[in-house]
Amino acid sequence: MAIHFFTEDITYSIIKPRKTVSWIKAVIKKEKASLSEINYIFCSDKYLLSLNQQFLNHNTLTDIITFNNSTQEGVLEADIYISVERVKENADKFKVLFENEIHRVMIHGVLHLLGFKDKRPAEKALMRKKEEACLSLRK
Repeated sequence: MAIHFFTEDITYSIIKPRKTVSWIKAVIKKEKASLSEINYIFCSDKYLLSLNQQFLNHNTLTDIITFNNSTQEGVLEADIYISVERVKENADKFKVLFENEIHRVMIHGVLHLLGFKDKRPAEKALMRKKEEACLSLRK
């Protein structure tokens, strides 16, 4: 039952890591899943783009890529890569605090692990609603 934070090719630290871990664990518990291990890897646009090209054959910038390593349904185990550059740009674009946007992206990855999708408009709307509900659980 662990959540870890790493960086790759940038310098970045989560603000209040213990509170962030407690919040993510509370979301997972509320969704009736269990946690094995989630590794958050914060990186640059360039690094995440290379992963996107290599593993997903996408040649686009993104803010997050979630690799689900779970072998059991309902047990979350993953590596979640987040471009801090992209999150900063999106926070500016949407006129929200960076901390709120980084948390939204972090929980977005967890929601994918829980089975939520965001390809179709209805799925996107539900994902956004779930993100907002999860963000409201932060203390």
